[in-house]
Amino acid sequence: MAESVSVARAGALRLGTPSAIAVVAGAFTATQLLLVPPAMGLGWDEIVYVSQVGDHAPAAFFSAPRARGVSVLVAPIASWSSSTPLLRVYLAVLSGLALYLALRTWRGLFPARVLAGGGALFATLWVTLFYGPSAMPNYWVAVGALTAVGCFLRARADDRDRAALWGLAASAALMALMRPTDAVYVTAPLLVLALARRRWRPFAVLVAGLAAGGAQWVVEAYSGHGGLAQRLADASRIQGGLGWHFAVDDQLRGLIGRTLCRPCTGPLPHPAVYLWWFALWALAAVAVAVAVRARRPLPTVLPLACAVTAAVPYLFLIGYAAPRFLLPAYALAAIPVADALWRLATTPRGGPRPVAAVVVALGLAGHLAVQWAILDRTVQRTVDDRRAWARTAGELHRLGVRPPCLLTGHTAIPLAYYTGCSSAATGGNNENITVPAILDATRRIPVAALGTSSGAPPSYARSWTPYRFDRLRLYLAPPPGENGRA
Repeated sequence: MAESVSVARAGALRLGTPSAIAVVAGAFTATQLLLVPPAMGLGWDEIVYVSQVGDHAPAAFFSAPRARGVSVLVAPIASWSSSTPLLRVYLAVLSGLALYLALRTWRGLFPARVLAGGGALFATLWVTLFYGPSAMPNYWVAVGALTAVGCFLRARADDRDRAALWGLAASAALMALMRPTDAVYVTAPLLVLALARRRWRPFAVLVAGLAAGGAQWVVEAYSGHGGLAQRLADASRIQGGLGWHFAVDDQLRGLIGRTLCRPCTGPLPHPAVYLWWFALWALAAVAVAVAVRARRPLPTVLPLACAVTAAVPYLFLIGYAAPRFLLPAYALAAIPVADALWRLATTPRGGPRPVAAVVVALGLAGHLAVQWAILDRTVQRTVDDRRAWARTAGELHRLGVRPPCLLTGHTAIPLAYYTGCSSAATGGNNENITVPAILDATRRIPVAALGTSSGAPPSYARSWTPYRFDRLRLYLAPPPGENGRA
């Protein structure tokens, strides 16, 4: 214990010049800007978050599971500019800085080469690169989780370390602000350990951080959702009902580049796509064995325990998958896995093991090639989809649907944002309007209902003028001046 305390203190004092982790963080930002085009349009969930603070279009419906953290994060740009490239550059730079700070908290707990290696492992996953410059919460929960565990280990070694305590509070608040339920799952092992070892100061700081970050979500539950229990119930319903759902295979299907796998059907991808996923957990077990043998298990076991609790709900409690859900688990596992790889490739004295080093290098090169191939395909598909939304918005403008206006039906939320309209739904997870209210709106502003090319129009739009564009059917209400019906 004394040795770990002295190491932690020594690490805290070594500030100094740019280090390997700074290089990794900088390369992470640069790679995002090179491989994920800043001009890539906003996605469905991004639109919900950005529209809360921007003036490009009216705010989209904000459903029960969502939290306001991303809206706060993007407000410095989105509150005054509708430029998507500017927003993505801002997020890419901010995500690189956040990764640097998260890794910095671990200095002295692991050698610098391990921290840089862990950062590189996490930063080169296609899902990390794709969501780093995105207005989505999962990456920020991931770096918050990595920071929280590092600060907790420091505070446990020395509960007078003010920097560690402030870092613990801030990272817990960040996670809770982004996704309150994820924050609880991530920090559960920290809370249990603090209670078991009677580390009251880290425990109190952690609870205070969670409460500060989650307070707005709880207040909003009572002001707009009928109470906390009702909001949690609504969130569970929107997510398909929380309960036993074996979603491991769904997560594996998502690794091919499916940003949302719901429903998640079809065969598993080629093993080359998901081999790394199983190798990750195998190497984590190696890291635990090495740490136990070295009689310093906690810096390895604790982040892996938090990785497990972060992953459990998305592997076993919901019936669909998205690769971004596991970003916190990947971030927490990255440093122990990097430590295992270094120990496999080098001797206790630091020299290379020639055969093992070659195997590890070849494995990492193959892994990197697969990740970047998937990223390239995912980016291209996403760019094409969002250009299609922009084309549809242009067609709606040509047909006279211009702000102020209202869109309802299939894909109303993203298309409304691109068109500059309000969005509404009479049912489903985003229900926020009634049919009489839609008919009343047709007397005042342009209104259009959206549907698939093979679907029937909503009942209230059966007499509206139909148009076909790309894969959509558009149903336009009579212009406000011509609509005298009740």
